[in-house]
Amino acid sequence: MMRKPIIAGNWKMNKSYSEAMTFTREVNQKIPSEDVMDTVICAPAIFLKGMEERAEDTPLQMGAQTMHFENSGAFTGEISPKSLADIGISFVIIGHSERREMFNETDETVNKKMHAAFREDLTPIMCCGETLNQKEEGFTEKVVSEQVTKGFNGLSKEQAKRAIVAYEPIWAIGTGRTSSPEDANKTCGLIRQVIEQLYDNETAQSVRIQYGGSVKPENISSLMEKEHIDGALVGGASLQADSFLAIIEGAKV
Repeated sequence: MMRKPIIAGNWKMNKSYSEAMTFTREVNQKIPSEDVMDTVICAPAIFLKGMEERAEDTPLQMGAQTMHFENSGAFTGEISPKSLADIGISFVIIGHSERREMFNETDETVNKKMHAAFREDLTPIMCCGETLNQKEEGFTEKVVSEQVTKGFNGLSKEQAKRAIVAYEPIWAIGTGRTSSPEDANKTCGLIRQVIEQLYDNETAQSVRIQYGGSVKPENISSLMEKEHIDGALVGGASLQADSFLAIIEGAKV
């Protein structure tokens, strides 16, 4: 099955509003049609409305970096799924390792957010991945399998097909260390096997799986050539227009 590639930039807590607007203007006319691949920028929430307006009628899509699992309530500082959908946001990152480590995200809250995303017709990019200690102790398969199983709990087959999973080995995020294409593909293949066990082969073959962790223009092509890797969740290399565009170009394999 041919799955449409998806390249998503995760800006984390970077850039000013004016810098975000400049970036959007520089890239939104230079990226390929949505028929070829999905291109997404997951920017700080306060930039999203302005970026969405400037990218209107272009293939560039916007995503949030997190959200709450409730649409409203006494959750000071949180972001409502309903509000994201209302301003035209298409994607949302759920369960990034930094959210899990620093902001008490759990597999249970990740699952609640997965369901909340689908209620508002947002496409979730659910992150999973192991620490260096877990990798060295041989727990990669156990950790990743548990995160995927718990994250997808209760999702319908049709929802599962729409979901995106981003395999991000925590030891490779922002470190300059990258999993080899072979190892990344092996773990992405494991994720597909878990989804097949939860649903069926058709569903597993429909789910798009990204790799994330020090993705650069220099290594994107070798990653994208692998059977189970359908795209990338890109950190630092997505902050500059030229490197983001180079990664998109390199993803056309």
